[in-house]
Amino acid sequence: MIEKEVVSIKEILLNINEFKNELFLKKYKISIFTILFVCCVLLFFSSKEKTYTAELTFVVEEENVASPLSSMSGIASQFGFDVFGGGTSTFSQQNIMQLLKSRGVLSKTLLEKITINDKKDYIIQHYISLYEKQNLWINSDLNNLGLKFSSTLTQAHDSIVSLACEEIVEESLNVNIKNDETNIISLSFTSSSENFSKLFVEKLISQMSMMYVEYKTKQASNTIDFLQSRSDSVFLELESSEREYARIKDINQRIIKASGRLKELQLMRNVEVLNTMYIEIIKNLEIAKMTLLNQTPIIQIIDRPILPLKDNSISKLLVTIISFLISIILSIIYLFFAKLFRDSLE
Repeated sequence: MIEKEVVSIKEILLNINEFKNELFLKKYKISIFTILFVCCVLLFFSSKEKTYTAELTFVVEEENVASPLSSMSGIASQFGFDVFGGGTSTFSQQNIMQLLKSRGVLSKTLLEKITINDKKDYIIQHYISLYEKQNLWINSDLNNLGLKFSSTLTQAHDSIVSLACEEIVEESLNVNIKNDETNIISLSFTSSSENFSKLFVEKLISQMSMMYVEYKTKQASNTIDFLQSRSDSVFLELESSEREYARIKDINQRIIKASGRLKELQLMRNVEVLNTMYIEIIKNLEIAKMTLLNQTPIIQIIDRPILPLKDNSISKLLVTIISFLISIILSIIYLFFAKLFRDSLE
């Protein structure tokens, strides 16, 4: 038993020695293969277009504590308005992240204008110029239909915007939570132009902020619009009643009997009622304005992308080292199985 183990160990050592000798004999072939492999890998990475990633970090600041004006909310409740609203929010952190990827926000962003290389045009038009060689759908739609984006958009334009939105979400846009403890959200966009990457993330966060703030303040804004309209209406009635009251009072200066002054008394009462209503509506209007200010969230940008952006390409030295190691490993594996195959045939 021991002799068999000794023999098997000797065979293993002999095979290793033979394999080592074979590697030495074929060192030139291995060297040529390694050089060709490294050159091909370097050529492949050199032919790839450089890409630049613009990253922007932000946090949403909201007022969640009770407002100091809550003691006056009872005045507004007399008119059926809850000017301070509830403490719940439809937009959670995850919803904000999805909002940045939504077609509504992306399409509005793509239809804004930016200036790149002294050329002012729609973002979608710049995007098409960057990727028209890679994207067949852009070539087919634009060339066949002769489309160019302008203030008037057709169904074909909408189709192109939709395709661009899908491509951006799948390949270029990345939204994630950078810091769970501080709720910092990171927004990044990658393209072949550093100027385009930077401007796109800035326009995207601006568009999302407008939509988010508009939603959060919609109820308070509607309340202000209604109270403003109501105050204007009551003020006009009050002015009209005051003029009529003054006119009747001048007519009734020499009338002594109360029955003769009945119209004057009615107008005086009407003026007092309208004056009271107007004062209360103005109070509620000011409360609503303070509520709107209190409920308006702030999209606080922490870090903006700064030019020049760092390109995402791997360094040539690192590519050379990795491809060299891979080529050596592939050569060893190939020669090992080739020897194993020959030995099995023998």
